[in-house]
This record gives sequence, C-alpha cells and structure tokens, in this order.
Amino acid sequence: MPEIPHPHPDALRRDPLPLRGRTALVTGASRRAGIGYAVARRLAAYGASVYLHHHVPHDERLPWGADPGGPDAVAAGVRAALADPGARVVHGPGDLSDAAAPAALVATAAEALGGRLDILVANHALSGTDGTLLEIDAAMLDAHWAIDTRAVVLLVQAYARRRAELPPRTPGGRVVMMTSGQDIAGGMPNELAYGLAKGALASATRSLSTTLAELAVTVNTVNPGPVDTGYLEGADHRRVADAFPGGRWGAPDDPARLIAWLATDEAEWITGQVIDSEGGFRR
Repeated sequence: MPEIPHPHPDALRRDPLPLRGRTALVTGASRRAGIGYAVARRLAAYGASVYLHHHVPHDERLPWGADPGGPDAVAAGVRAALADPGARVVHGPGDLSDAAAPAALVATAAEALGGRLDILVANHALSGTDGTLLEIDAAMLDAHWAIDTRAVVLLVQAYARRRAELPPRTPGGRVVMMTSGQDIAGGMPNELAYGLAKGALASATRSLSTTLAELAVTVNTVNPGPVDTGYLEGADHRRVADAFPGGRWGAPDDPARLIAWLATDEAEWITGQVIDSEGGFRR
C-alpha cells in the first residue's frame, strides 16, 4: 500500500496573507454598498493587488444611483484594506456591452498590475430593464445576454489567453463568476431576462472549468443570495430580512469571504462548482 502524504505541520497553519504577490480584476466594483467593493477589499486584505472595473453610467440610471464619492472613493476604500505594502489598487471604466471591451479590460488590468493577472472575479451585471414573460422584449433579452453572459465569457476567454502565455501549471489561477439562484425553488419569474442570462453562466461553469484545468485555473460560480446593497427599503426590505433564520439580509462581505477564499490556495481542489451562499434563506 503506498504511503499517504501528509502536509508538514507548518503547512497546516494559515498564511495571514494568502494572496501576497497575486493580482486580481474585479468587475462591477463601482459602489461601496456593492458586492464587488466588498470582494475587492477582501482580496486586498489577503495581500493581492486589485484592479477595480466600474461603469458609472449604469449606476446613475438606477434608483439608488452612483456612489456619491465616485470611483476614487471606492478605490480609496479598497486601498485602505491593502495588507501587503507592495500591493496596489488601480481602477478604470469599461462598458461591457461593447463586445471588444472585455479583452481590452483584461489587457488594461494586467498591464496596470505588472503584466500578469491571476484572479478574475466577474461580478458585474445589468440591473433593471427586465420583466415577466409577458413584459420582456428582444431588446431586454439582448441587453442582459450581452452584459451578464457574453461579456463574462469573453472576459474568461481573454484571461485564459493571458494565462496560456505563462509557464505551464503556474499556480494561483482563479475565475469566479456570479449567478443569482435562478434555479432554486420558484426561480425569477419577474426578472426573466436576467435569470436566463445568469442561468447560462451556471450552466457553463463545468465546461469552463474543464477547459481551464489544463492551465491550472479553477472556475467556480457563486450565488450570493439576497444581499443588501441598497436596492430595497421599507416593507419589502423587512420581508426579505424575515426570510432569513437570523432575521437579517446578507451583507456584501458575506459572499466576499467565500469568493476571497476560493481565490486562495486552500481552494485549489475546488472547481466546476456552483456554490450557494444564502445563509439559510427561506423562499
């Protein structure tokens, strides 16, 4: 019987900066109330350098509006969380409805962070312009497909091409996509275009993970459940809170902790998974 290898005791102790020396692109990190901001802060706190993508015109069109401090304030908040003195935070805009934008964004982020990109967190999404089956139209479907699905796949493609230029089996390659629990219980009948687009990402997770395995890159998708990012208030806000056993919404840092862990070496054996992080939400 072959001897079973066991880690040295020193290897069992957690590195306080498990992402030291690694670089990350987080899309949709334009509001301090959002998940992208929380993810970026976690990655920075774990030692990574981070590029923040934002598209302020999207936020300005929505009821909750853009971050009052703008992208500079968002970047400053992430910069305050940096744990490695050699790490940095850079930010820049990008309209991911443009088919050429994903590849350009990956190139810009990689160059801004020293030429290499280790971690891709595709957090962006189109909000609004949606409805039920009887309300949606072709324009709504196309808009959600372009931003919520096509842009993510093109980001992963551009990322994979850059990873392929590195020495074989270079460690640290991570892709995390975001979905929305559209396959659970009653689905999302009031946001059909969004649910369809996000469902496509969940469906593609296994295929993408198999494709990127040869590059030593893991690919996982996270469903964060209802997270309080300021889009509901009043009775609707209380109704959602009451559906959680703990009586509170998910906070942006709840999924951020999971996503940051997936980016570390501790999660190197997890790939091709759609992971629900919903805190026991009762539909």
